Amino acid sequence: MKKKFKLGVIGCGFMARAILKGVVLSEFLSERKIAVSDISEENLKEVDYLGVNTFCDNRYVAENSEFVLFAVKPQNFAEVVASLGGFKPDKVISIMAGVRKNTIKNSFGLSMVKVARCMPNLPCSIGSGMVGIDMSDYNNSTDDTDFITNIFGSCATVLSINEGKMDAVTGISGSGPAYVFMFIDSLVDAGVKQGLTKDEAKILAVETVLGAAEMVRSDEQTLPELIQRVCSKGGTTIEAVKVLQDGNLYQTVSAAVDACVKRAKELSEK
Repeated sequence: MKKKFKLGVIGCGFMARAILKGVVLSEFLSERKIAVSDISEENLKEVDYLGVNTFCDNRYVAENSEFVLFAVKPQNFAEVVASLGGFKPDKVISIMAGVRKNTIKNSFGLSMVKVARCMPNLPCSIGSGMVGIDMSDYNNSTDDTDFITNIFGSCATVLSINEGKMDAVTGISGSGPAYVFMFIDSLVDAGVKQGLTKDEAKILAVETVLGAAEMVRSDEQTLPELIQRVCSKGGTTIEAVKVLQDGNLYQTVSAAVDACVKRAKELSEK
């Protein structure tokens, strides 16, 4: 039987609102075909401007939606499943960090539930995000995989990836914005130390990071080659690079990602 809504979203927190904004404003899916539920009426009011259908009834949204997107905190998932009153959705999309597909299926007691597991990151909120998605349960339907891809493609670059690599996705892109924010913050502090105002240093740091990232994306040269392009022999940059190398920058970043991935694995095993 055809469902009333194409997409049902359970949970209307920050990331859910970012996804809904991208989907509606990109005109990929009509707001009339979207239903959202949350226990907080304040959260639901945050998406009034989008014109989506809002409810405080998880079961109603799940029963009447073809795809059900779970955008709740992992620790609240069991409670949300209970609120469905035994209803088992056929097509599930999850952005719950650390919650494996099998855990979701077992929660419904039905292995036939199709689950797409996604790891979006914070810049999705401004339409410049990154998301890794395991859609392997939907491989028999191009229409379904295209639909899921387009949901997240409205606010992010989408990388289709096996669930076994999802913890690594968390370590690089899921948590990665924090690393970049710290790097920019350190550049700003260094600029102020050298006599710049904080605003001047911030503009210089942010635009430099944006430009460098764009070069990595668009230039055919490798990262080591790009580094060498900036490092003129006997010049200024090479002196800074030597300090970063002596300070074991690469090893420090690798250790940080290792710690993040380790924690992601611990959470997924709970």
